Amino acid sequence: MARVYNFSAGPSCLPEEVLKRAADEMLDCNGSGQSVMEMSHRSKEYQAIIDECEALLRELMEIPENYKVLFLQGGASTQFAMLPLNLMNGSGKADFVITGQWANKAYQEASRYGQANIVASSKDKTFSYIPKLDKSTFTPDADYFHICFNNTIYGTKYTELPDTGNVPLVADISSFIMSEPLDVSKFGVLYAGAQKNLAPAGVTIVIIREDLIGNARDITPTMLDYKTHADNGSMYNTPPCYTIYMAKLVLEWVKEQGGIAAMKDRNEKKAKLLYDFLDSSKMFKGTVVPEDRSLMNVPFVTGNDELDAKFVAEAKKAGFVNLKGHRSVGGMRASIYNAMPYEGVEALVEFMKKFEAENAQ
Repeated sequence: MARVYNFSAGPSCLPEEVLKRAADEMLDCNGSGQSVMEMSHRSKEYQAIIDECEALLRELMEIPENYKVLFLQGGASTQFAMLPLNLMNGSGKADFVITGQWANKAYQEASRYGQANIVASSKDKTFSYIPKLDKSTFTPDADYFHICFNNTIYGTKYTELPDTGNVPLVADISSFIMSEPLDVSKFGVLYAGAQKNLAPAGVTIVIIREDLIGNARDITPTMLDYKTHADNGSMYNTPPCYTIYMAKLVLEWVKEQGGIAAMKDRNEKKAKLLYDFLDSSKMFKGTVVPEDRSLMNVPFVTGNDELDAKFVAEAKKAGFVNLKGHRSVGGMRASIYNAMPYEGVEALVEFMKKFEAENAQ
């Protein structure tokens, strides 16, 4: 069967070159005579893999030396608890901007450990925009300020970072990582589930400033203390070995394509093609205000639930899969991460034009 165009929000498509290399190395990785799936994480062969993965991530994201890179398990959702357990230990307060489901879940989890304050929300318009922020509403002595940089479900993205002064800015970049350059030094913590733009599901990347490590409250489980993992090179327990290996291959691919700046250029071209069609279509409409549109996740609707369902079904038959919108919002969503080729978006737009012509009312 021919490969489909996979527009899933995560786990998402991976570069074909990476998949082919992983297949070639499945039984013998780097002349070791074994698969990465079988390797001891304590072996020198595997240590070389994780070291190279970290080195590539540092190089491509230009991560400063005073930041630790951790490879953890539990998904980005576990970070919703790790953050307050490790950081919410000064004033016991933290600020949150609610721009969707994941930002709200981070807020709800932090509320269990301290005073979580909502400084702004776009819930009033179904999270279709990024709210303008008033610095006077920020908590001056907050332990951290949390945002979800790119909202996978609702298709919005920050274009301007909040000025939090001395309060560490923390961002969930799960569906943003590697898509365009980001100044890591502006953040206290960055975290990302890798299954959207970097690797298969299984590993969570945490990039944390060193001065924020070592302050976990006494009740913090050993596995939820950043210091545990920082002190042990992400090897306190068995890490998600194969997923880290796959992340390394993807990072090598990104470097070969020209790095993150080249990824941004590719992503802007793909997004423009799709958004331009949505803006001109009489049937399909984007749901996000133009100034806050994501380059990675593009939600759209016809305004008719039956027509939406028909489109998703016919698209799947035509080889465009996982276009159904998140269950909380309905409609459609095309996730066009780094690995989605321009040709895939081009083919989708042509299919949408054909569907519109055949179903015009």
